Amino acid sequence: MTVRDVAVEAYREALPALSTSLVGGLIAGVVLGGMRAELRAVPGLLVLVPALLATRGNVYGSFGARIATALHQGLIEPTVTAGDTRLRAAAAAAISNGILTSTFASIVAFFVLTALGEAVAPLPILVGVALVAGLLSGIVLAVVVVTVVFAGYRRGYNPDTIVGPVVTTTGDVFGILFLLIAVRTVLVVAGVF
Repeated sequence: MTVRDVAVEAYREALPALSTSLVGGLIAGVVLGGMRAELRAVPGLLVLVPALLATRGNVYGSFGARIATALHQGLIEPTVTAGDTRLRAAAAAAISNGILTSTFASIVAFFVLTALGEAVAPLPILVGVALVAGLLSGIVLAVVVVTVVFAGYRRGYNPDTIVGPVVTTTGDVFGILFLLIAVRTVLVVAGVF
């Protein structure tokens, strides 16, 4: 196999996922740009956005890589079955890690902003937003990652090539969307919005 063949194969596999990632990032930016009222209602939320999105990429990128490795090693089959405890445990661990790191990020953001004398929403509001957004986006990301990695693998694609752009795109789009839903939900429950 020549260098050209390897390059063509890499672009064939990665270009559609990277293109989708670009479009998804733009959509997430549009949604974030439309969240002006929510950003004003929850001071400090804008500081939290990059941490929450990075969390999605890190946690679910690792989850996707573990699935890809298990597929390459023959530890799991590219289908979801009721008795597949490894896959279920990995998904539960990823969702739990996503929720825990989101909560930790909200607590750190609160204390850093407070120490800097910046305006910040009450800690329960920030933690509530992080919990709701982390749970909702975690469920969707777990399903999307498993579906895309399995579908790509069955079609002959290297799951390691597609998992990064898929997690980035899905994490950005659904992360921002569920952040919006979380803010509105938490503010309604708190009687602020």
